Amino acid sequence: MQQKQVRITDTILRDAHQSLVATRMKTDEMLPVAEKLDKVGYYSLEMWGGATFDTCIRFLNEDPWDRLRKLRKAIKNTPLQMLLRGQNLLGYHHYPDDVVELFIKKSVENGINIIRIFDALNDIRNLEKSIEVTKQVGAHAQGTVVYTISPVHNNEYYVSMAKELEKLGVDSICIKDMAGLLAPYDAYELVSKLKKEVSVPIQLHSHYTSGMASMSYLKAIEAGVDVIDTALSPFALGTSQPPTETMVAVLRNTPYDTKLDLEYISSISDYFKEVRSHYKIDSIITMVDTMVLNYQIPGGMLSNLTSQLKEQNALDKLPEVLKEVPRVREDLGYPPLVTPTSQIVGTQAVVNVITGERYKVVINEVKNYVKGLYGRPPAPIKEEIKKKIIGDEEVIECRPADLLEPALDKYRKEISYYMEQEEDVLTYALFPQIALKFFQERQAKKYKIDSNLVQKDKFDVYPV
Repeated sequence: MQQKQVRITDTILRDAHQSLVATRMKTDEMLPVAEKLDKVGYYSLEMWGGATFDTCIRFLNEDPWDRLRKLRKAIKNTPLQMLLRGQNLLGYHHYPDDVVELFIKKSVENGINIIRIFDALNDIRNLEKSIEVTKQVGAHAQGTVVYTISPVHNNEYYVSMAKELEKLGVDSICIKDMAGLLAPYDAYELVSKLKKEVSVPIQLHSHYTSGMASMSYLKAIEAGVDVIDTALSPFALGTSQPPTETMVAVLRNTPYDTKLDLEYISSISDYFKEVRSHYKIDSIITMVDTMVLNYQIPGGMLSNLTSQLKEQNALDKLPEVLKEVPRVREDLGYPPLVTPTSQIVGTQAVVNVITGERYKVVINEVKNYVKGLYGRPPAPIKEEIKKKIIGDEEVIECRPADLLEPALDKYRKEISYYMEQEEDVLTYALFPQIALKFFQERQAKKYKIDSNLVQKDKFDVYPV
């Protein structure tokens, strides 16, 4: 058997804690161990993107750009990786091209080496600009195939998409299995076909939600996958990734040996055991949940559905909602259930059950989705459903971002009073309301001003 070292991307600084503790790990909890992580020999460390940006300014009172710079300073050798939602960047709708361009430019300037770029609908048009700019600024562009199961999603579909991504010049391709749906023998078949049809490296990202991920990784490795995503054991399993230590041990003394030092990695895990003890993790998140195989509902989506029903005092309706989610998904052309489509499908399913009549009330995001403003659905939307949701309104056929005017100049004017760095305009572009509050509190702290006295429209305060 040919010797083929498997490389590892560790998600401990991003997806691992996003999956288990709602992205609440603080920068100060990462920095003490950053230099040790740098010496492991990982292919990359995923540490930015996804929900980290939102959480930093919404809950942690941290500047996400500052987190990136600090980790880059401490991690000098290992490539830093981020997750980007294509034209959605790190938000929940499409942004104009000028925002996308500056965001990627600044991400790379501040320390990012590899950008994993995906689109919730696998609409290539929503990936083109991000891939183009990533290549222009000299970073590694990883094109992503979002994995799901439906009558229209099969290996031919994924291989065809991968070939399109390769034509766009991506440096590697990731299979993103966000719900843990990829079964072991399916993984073997898919990776085998990809290795025959595309020449760039293949990376596999899966979640342990269904209990299959470690087995799927092994079969993918046998088929020739180049890199796998794992998480250090204190933040592994459940809705997170398979444990790094376990995969290193399994592959040791095989043709796929990672060449990583298990004892050294274990010493880093000891540090994260202490970090984990600071957080309460719901047992539902850590246990294997085979419900995902029936309804394709990832762990994060399930918690959102539960929360929405609690607010309506209708938690007893959860079984109905779980059955309604696949029905809404089918109606809307089988979108993969990943941000933002998971939120769109899930919320509409809740509304359908609560009102007692399907699509009696339709959320704005579903209307926009049906109009084509998120991109092209994997399968055609049912005509009767389309009629019920948007009537005779026109469905757009162009790339959604083509309808968006440049916005950076407008954003710069709106926050000129608070800007301390060019990156601030991007933070504001993505999350305007939260960012404004964050900037006001930052300024108040800097000048020792009582932030409670900050006015909404002007900085009218009294020193304290």
